[in-house]
Amino acid sequence: MSTAPALDPAHTALLVMDYQPAILAALPEGGDREALLGRMEGAIADVRANGGTIAYVRVGFTEADWDAIPASNKSFAPLAQHRVMHHEDPATAIHERLTPRDGDIIVRKIRYGGMSTTDLDQQLRERGITTLVVSGISTSGAVLSTVVDAADRDYRLYVLSDGVADPDAEVHNVLLHHVFPSRAHIVDTAELHALLRAD
Repeated sequence: MSTAPALDPAHTALLVMDYQPAILAALPEGGDREALLGRMEGAIADVRANGGTIAYVRVGFTEADWDAIPASNKSFAPLAQHRVMHHEDPATAIHERLTPRDGDIIVRKIRYGGMSTTDLDQQLRERGITTLVVSGISTSGAVLSTVVDAADRDYRLYVLSDGVADPDAEVHNVLLHHVFPSRAHIVDTAELHALLRAD
């Protein structure tokens, strides 16, 4: 049984980050992607059913966004140079199995973190959200950046261990087991299900 505190759905948001076809494609081939999407479908349904908030974060660039990326940005300059991940490209849409609904939060970002280039923090606070359950691709990119940032903003954090994935399994494991626990409770989708109903 999880030692993590129970969740108050009214003050909880599930962050669904970078679940986009172009980014899912970077994960290793095989059935894992389908299983990952299936777990996320379940987690989203669980949080919705209990009155929690779903917040989608996707990465996508306009022409102006590309033009504003300096050559010094080691991660993003190549994307700008090759003009990839245009915000209207279907490959940058949220995966069809996880389609947002009316009332969900949806933000578009142009860097790793879910908050640094968006108004996500403001939208969450306007809804009284104090707790975040973080899921996303990749563990070493969007998830790492967002967990560190959100911890600094004093959110109570949970990382969904089976709702995050990374092309590098070793880095994924180091982050989940050695880095994130100092900032977040690590739970899986089964524990999330229990914690939502634990009050």
